[in-house]
Amino acid sequence: MKRIVARYLYTLETPEPVIDGFVEYEDDGTILRTGQCTDGMSYDNYYDGAVVPGFVNAHCHIELSHLQGKFRKGTGMAGFIDQINELRDSSSREDKIAAIRRWMDILWRQGVSAMADISNCDDSFCIKAASPMYTRTFLEVFGTEPEDCNAVMDSVSGLEAKAREYGLDAAPTPHSCYTMSPELLSAASAAGLKSGYLSYHSQESPEEEEMIMKGSGAMWDNRRRAGMSTPPVTGKPSLMYFLDRLMKVHQPPFDEHILLVHNVCLTQDAVDAAAGILNNVYWAVCPMSNIFIHDALPPVPLMRRNGLKITVGTDSLSSNDTLDMVRELYCLQSAFPDIPSGELYIWACRNGAEFLAMEDMFGTVGPGKRPGLVFVDGLDSAGRLTAESTSMRIV
Repeated sequence: MKRIVARYLYTLETPEPVIDGFVEYEDDGTILRTGQCTDGMSYDNYYDGAVVPGFVNAHCHIELSHLQGKFRKGTGMAGFIDQINELRDSSSREDKIAAIRRWMDILWRQGVSAMADISNCDDSFCIKAASPMYTRTFLEVFGTEPEDCNAVMDSVSGLEAKAREYGLDAAPTPHSCYTMSPELLSAASAAGLKSGYLSYHSQESPEEEEMIMKGSGAMWDNRRRAGMSTPPVTGKPSLMYFLDRLMKVHQPPFDEHILLVHNVCLTQDAVDAAAGILNNVYWAVCPMSNIFIHDALPPVPLMRRNGLKITVGTDSLSSNDTLDMVRELYCLQSAFPDIPSGELYIWACRNGAEFLAMEDMFGTVGPGKRPGLVFVDGLDSAGRLTAESTSMRIV
């Protein structure tokens, strides 16, 4: 048995830290007991900062790690998609796999214990299978032409079978409203819902909203110039279009775990529509990616007022300079300084674990769990994150 003490121990059973809190754990990381250190109590290490459970990165594209530093910033979503199309295959398979392996190791050492990861190919499968990090793999589906729906679903079924061979939890998931025909959006959702989980890029950019609501804008023009079919113009927020396509799969309510990612253009109407039919909906924010692409952030005050289950992701190294969860939290704290530290850690740990239905293992520091323990240092005198804050895995 080992015992550590931290100036701020966040078990995340509640948002408040235990001051000079201790954690006792077995050699395999199983938590035995937590509490407040008393006079004369011995311990193996004292951490002058925060100790939190292992992070849950709720949205990552680890297979795009070879694209670090290659993308121009501030291009908007249409310009970002152009760069993806141009640069996605600009590295050899060997270089792609080397970048994946490097960043999976960095994520683990920085304290990520579990991750919801997007895959469009099998480049990351062997690395995720060998990693001590738990991953659920969402096999993202694209296709704007209705007649291609069956062929696309056949292809992703083959990718799913390969993921299963590696022992990964994996299933298809739809990408977004603007990259899929209505038929494919429902078909991919149906396949994902069977697994109990969906991850969906929702209301990520104003261009996406203009495309769906008005049939205009940069993204609409890009698709039309390329001769691609465009989604129906609904006059409503794009999230409502997604919900309509879900209801082609089965009638509400939906008890499956559904993750809506980005939410930059989220509105109260869209929140209400989702709350009306989704019983287990989670809302991922990836702030540094949103700033990278279009210098915008999700309406976090709106999300908090509605009591939404917020999770935190890093997105990919095509739209981020790093995959650092502490950087994401500091970005959020800087933009929304009224958010308590404990609430930020709940988003980055507990809520992500609940989305993955892995809360019995991850997300909080409690007896019998093995969440991993992470030391966050470089805090200010009030225990808040600073520009110098970093994270390091203890267990």
